[in-house]
Amino acid sequence: MIIRTKIVPLILFISAVPALSFAQSPKKADKSTLASLETHIQYLADDKLEGRRAGSPGEKMAGDYISIEFAKAGLQPKGDKNGWLQAFEIDEGRQISTDSYFSVNDRMIQPGKEYFPLSFSASGSVAGSPAIALQESGVPWFVDLKEMLETGQNNPHFDFDETIRARIKECSKKGATAVILYNTSRIAENLAFDPHDKSEPAAIPVLFITKEAKKKWLRDESASLDIKIRVGFTEKTRTARNVVGYLDNGAKTTAIIGAHYDHLGFGEDSNSLYRGTERQIHNGADDNASGVAGIIELAKLLKQSRLRNNNYLFIAFSGEELGLLGSKYFVEHPPIDLKTANYMINLDMVGRLNDSSHSLTIGGYGTSPGWGEACNTGAERKYFTVKYDSSGTGPSDHTSFYRKDIPVLFFFTGIHSDYHKPTDDYDKINYPGELQVLKYIYSIVWNLNNKGRLSFTKTREVQMGSSRFSVTLGIMPDYSFSGNGVRADGVSDGRPAQRAGIMAGDVILQLGDYPVPSLEKYMQALSKFKKGDTTIVKYRRGNDTLSASVQF
Repeated sequence: MIIRTKIVPLILFISAVPALSFAQSPKKADKSTLASLETHIQYLADDKLEGRRAGSPGEKMAGDYISIEFAKAGLQPKGDKNGWLQAFEIDEGRQISTDSYFSVNDRMIQPGKEYFPLSFSASGSVAGSPAIALQESGVPWFVDLKEMLETGQNNPHFDFDETIRARIKECSKKGATAVILYNTSRIAENLAFDPHDKSEPAAIPVLFITKEAKKKWLRDESASLDIKIRVGFTEKTRTARNVVGYLDNGAKTTAIIGAHYDHLGFGEDSNSLYRGTERQIHNGADDNASGVAGIIELAKLLKQSRLRNNNYLFIAFSGEELGLLGSKYFVEHPPIDLKTANYMINLDMVGRLNDSSHSLTIGGYGTSPGWGEACNTGAERKYFTVKYDSSGTGPSDHTSFYRKDIPVLFFFTGIHSDYHKPTDDYDKINYPGELQVLKYIYSIVWNLNNKGRLSFTKTREVQMGSSRFSVTLGIMPDYSFSGNGVRADGVSDGRPAQRAGIMAGDVILQLGDYPVPSLEKYMQALSKFKKGDTTIVKYRRGNDTLSASVQF
């Protein structure tokens, strides 16, 4: 059971904002906004939307709901083809094609459960009659991973993947038409199909068969086997959608107010912190139904206001949980001229204001000298305990706008134990607390109405790498990049990448001895280094392949 304490009433703003003063008894408009916030969040965080995973039917339902609410608020559609939605593709990588197979003596081995092709396997069909114990030219070979694993067990520089690749290359040169890997060691091989591995494929098909399947189908290592293999891959994408509404005041500049509406679905994209075994919906009430409900209500307030010196563009982003995909797509395909953008305000997790601490984080504070005066409304001192973060970057959608030299503010009421778990539900939202946050944001927008265009200031970059690594290269990966390697979407000042001359847009191909065909391999490569280590980074800039020395 959730127990809430009474919300402490806010004291009047220093700069009085009509119809938004914080009186002790809630006004009729406040009651209406509170009811609307609860309605929006309950809908968006309902089980029937199945966690609003980007590109899912639940995301579409959420997008349709937001479109309707934007229309009710009096906004104009500003998406594709004069509609509300702006569609973009999410690359899911290569998938194993349904016509792939592996049979032993005309008995089909179960794909996924008993075997799988490695991500760098060649495509094609192979047949032959080998024995496990013999390796003759012109037939598939069987290779036990035991020796490789035991040899590299105590070697901190051992790269299992590269050792396998080298062995496959050797087998191919000696006449193997395919390689079937298995493991008789007690050391776990931890192999898995990586759909985002875009590295150069091997010359021959490569499969891995589990220990259980090996015992079941390949028990006699001296017997001649009738082997048939077909390996194929298909490229898989899914379509996600931003929702875009516009309040046209005929102004020369446009203020952008956004929040992401996608969440984790059932945790299919490996971004859940839930460690249970039961498949559960991640409803994402705070993350980020709360932010979306906020921008809908801000749209109503601004439509009804007399603030006319900016146009207002409202965006509900998808794909944020996968690496800011929706906001990145938006800034690369904007429906307005981004040169007219005055500032961007981002609401991400604004629904869990603590009634005791009243802690509110405001990011992007250093992206314009104008933020100081604009944010000085009185509420930040008399009600909220504000933590200011100067950086214009961070793990949310304002980062994409900062990278376009647009001043940004980011509002966040704090992390909690339900973050990225199925327990982030609507009944845990502090609705009166969110109302106060919205009033504060509205007052900032009010203060900016007559201030003209904000100037932009570059700030330090926030590192978003995993804390399990002792080193960082100092790049922000482009999560939307689907090619071979890891493209730098941004490069942090003073970090190893910048010192080595690496620039935004460069594609990292190799760190030292470790190729990095995918983001996963890049993170694995980083884990091999410690502070003070020096290595060579290989990267591609345009059509040129370059290299530079870096010290972590």
